[in-house]
Amino acid sequence: MTGAVAWHGGWAILPGLIVDIRNESGRLLPELFDRVNNRWFVVGEEGSRYSIVLHNKTDSRLEIVVSVDGLDVIDGRKASESKRGYLLAPHSRQIIEGFRQSMHAVAAFRFSPVRESYAAEKYHNTRNVGVIGVAVFEERASILTPDAEARKRLKANPFPGRFANPPER
Repeated sequence: MTGAVAWHGGWAILPGLIVDIRNESGRLLPELFDRVNNRWFVVGEEGSRYSIVLHNKTDSRLEIVVSVDGLDVIDGRKASESKRGYLLAPHSRQIIEGFRQSMHAVAAFRFSPVRESYAAEKYHNTRNVGVIGVAVFEERASILTPDAEARKRLKANPFPGRFANPPER
């Protein structure tokens, strides 16, 4: 399943997913509703950091693909629903604080003028600055029945080789 963000009372609600935008002290950011275009906007202060918080309220594992300013939050390149996203276990939460630079570092999300945005500075493209996108995918059930899966695991060889081969370069 996929969906577009619809702000409601500070929370973006999709089937089974709640998305909120918080400031650097963890407070929910205020929002405004545009009755003409039927859209919600988050209000932030120039220069301040923000984070995107994903809450999986379902009993299923979800994959969430998130974009900021038209860029994928995991690799910082052009966003696409076909890219890999964050995997959220049932009833879990993920805080995204910026564009991922490594397993331990991010380029923080900050409210800024369009010309100073990450998208403008990195790619000279401001078309989607100010837009947060969320695509939600529910995990498909295994094609194998539980009995067939168990039989397959019972026949598996836990030690098929003697040593791990080094990666080829």
